[in-house]
Amino acid sequence: MDKLAGMTMFVRVVESGSFTAAATLSDVSPTMVAKHIRTIEQRLGARLLHRTTRRQQLTEVGHLYYERCKSALAEVELAEASASELQTSPRGQVRLVAPITFGTQSMVPVLTDYLARHPEVSVELTLDNRAHALIDEGYELGIQIGEIDDTGLVARPLRPYRRILAAAPDYLREHGQPDHPQQLNAHACLGLSYWSRHDRWHLVGPAGESCDVLVKGRFTSNHGGALRVAALRGAGIVLQPEVLLADDIAAGRLVPVLPSWSYRPTPMHLIYAQDRRPTAKLRSVIDFLLERFGL
Repeated sequence: MDKLAGMTMFVRVVESGSFTAAATLSDVSPTMVAKHIRTIEQRLGARLLHRTTRRQQLTEVGHLYYERCKSALAEVELAEASASELQTSPRGQVRLVAPITFGTQSMVPVLTDYLARHPEVSVELTLDNRAHALIDEGYELGIQIGEIDDTGLVARPLRPYRRILAAAPDYLREHGQPDHPQQLNAHACLGLSYWSRHDRWHLVGPAGESCDVLVKGRFTSNHGGALRVAALRGAGIVLQPEVLLADDIAAGRLVPVLPSWSYRPTPMHLIYAQDRRPTAKLRSVIDFLLERFGL
């Protein structure tokens, strides 16, 4: 007999309290219900129910089997519903959270492209650097920069987050272009104040060479955009995400410094809850973001 049908019947017997009640719910005879239970017990080699004239009582094996059956049947139901929903058109609202700089510079252009492709979906994007902490607050997807240590999340790897060095042309004309990271300690370096060690930059160069540099400067801020503006004004060398500085470098407002070196690339992931139901809208956004930012 079909295993899933037998498991379903067993759960109905337990939850309804009798073979007769389970038979009524299933629109079959009590004899057929008994046959399902007998087949399972023969297959397992163990009794599931203590049967008396008045009631059914689970055995120890029966109790464990009941809990596992409920879990398995729930997964089957979810798989069926998900497969059905994935065949429908994406629609509804998707709530995402992303780090401030990456969200502003990279996510917004990609999400507008997504909206153009899916006219029945709306997007709510929250910019916050605590993406992993907000998934439990109703956000369906997040972008997390850094390592993931929450086992309750699905983490899909994206291209590592890269930070580069740059300065204004006027600054470099006055102070010179460094040839090696160790020369940075003779320059004004613009520090990100919320880094635990904003006076130490760990840079990675050609062929995996690395260099820890103690830096100093007279201007720090807790926001990369503020450091970018300071760099544009000639206040020093900035170390910020490539996506934040790319337009200024392309326009010549900033010049790359030590272009073969960068801050050690940081892992970046697309995250969502493990029990998140893969609706059509959610799957479409996940696939779109992996297409644009995936490895």
